[in-house]
Amino acid sequence: MAATRTQREIRQRAPIWLGILLLTNLVIMAVDARDSATRQRLLRVWVQALASPAQSISSGATGAGTNFVRQIINFRSTANENEQLKQQLSTAQLELRNAQTAAAENERLKALLNLKEQTGYEQVTARVIARDSSAWFNTITINRGSSSGIALNMPVVTSSGIVGRVISLSPWTAQVMMITDEKAAAGAIVGQLGASGALGPVRGLGESGLIEMRYVSGLEKVAVGDYILTTGQDGIYPPGLTVGEVVQLKPGTATQAHEILIRPGAKLDQLEAVAVLLYQPPPRPAPEQTLPNVDKGKK
Repeated sequence: MAATRTQREIRQRAPIWLGILLLTNLVIMAVDARDSATRQRLLRVWVQALASPAQSISSGATGAGTNFVRQIINFRSTANENEQLKQQLSTAQLELRNAQTAAAENERLKALLNLKEQTGYEQVTARVIARDSSAWFNTITINRGSSSGIALNMPVVTSSGIVGRVISLSPWTAQVMMITDEKAAAGAIVGQLGASGALGPVRGLGESGLIEMRYVSGLEKVAVGDYILTTGQDGIYPPGLTVGEVVQLKPGTATQAHEILIRPGAKLDQLEAVAVLLYQPPPRPAPEQTLPNVDKGKK
């Protein structure tokens, strides 16, 4: 029975062994088979052909990942460079503003020094450190006072025109009433002193920022655009300083004075530096204490 069972098993397994042998033979033949043109093994060609899509996908994914990482690194590097450029630009802009400020300051000081040559008066250069709260800044405070030789009623000017007069003092500061204040006034003339008869006082108009010139005869020639100068008759401002320019005129008549409005020559709303003229007006002659036609020898 055992021998019979063994032969039966052999007959049953024979086809399997035959299949294995045939498959092995095919594998050996496939491995050993070569392409007639390239002499390459066909198995390698088939394996490469089957693997190429997967290799392409893998290569693409790897390249994309590498490019993505590289882009992130480049982005961070670019962001750092941009930040550095922004800082450099900010520094350059600050240096430019400082240079422009210094240049403007030099121009203002140069103009004030030239003013000394033009007027012939000693002066104290001062910086504006405060303004009042009104819209047109009718008073300002400067950083020079009595310790610098400044006295009450001394004129304050810029290279463009008069600013006002000193109305209060401390050793280190002074308050200046500007010419646009309603309580400010000065003697003035249209055109050059001695070449025009259009004389009259000027006074401020407060918040309008303009100056009014009064009592100019309607017979005198006045036009918009004429310059107004000081006469020196007010005992505050020396003669020949610029007050401003006529911007509005209502002509007068033989019996009615001109109505004249003036824009100050000095830019009063942008003051940063001014000059105080150490000017003392010449003394006025004392009035006669006796009545006219009275013999002074009689007691």
